[in-house]
Amino acid sequence: MTMPTQALLRVLLIDPERNRYGLELCELAGLPSGTVYPILARLEQIGWLESRWEDPETHVAQARPRRRYYRITADGAEQARDAVARAYRARRQPAPGWLPQPGTAGGGS
Repeated sequence: MTMPTQALLRVLLIDPERNRYGLELCELAGLPSGTVYPILARLEQIGWLESRWEDPETHVAQARPRRRYYRITADGAEQARDAVARAYRARRQPAPGWLPQPGTAGGGS
């Protein structure tokens, strides 16, 4: 799982019941829209997210573009928590023996 996907899932898991629109997710995750929207599409495709377009009267009254809202599903939240936890544990494991260890010279002879 990529770091951007993990960042986006963490934002969605803050309040799983809340609907958030794409640019809001970009800001909260600290990621550009060109990164966030493909991730959202993949997560929706595998069933972790659901999305809906906002009511047209809302965006017309506010004179702005129509927003698409995303919300993590109950099953998606459970799977996302597990996946993010596994990714975190994997990063915390010691480096393989063939990699230079921190504090040692990384070069050969």
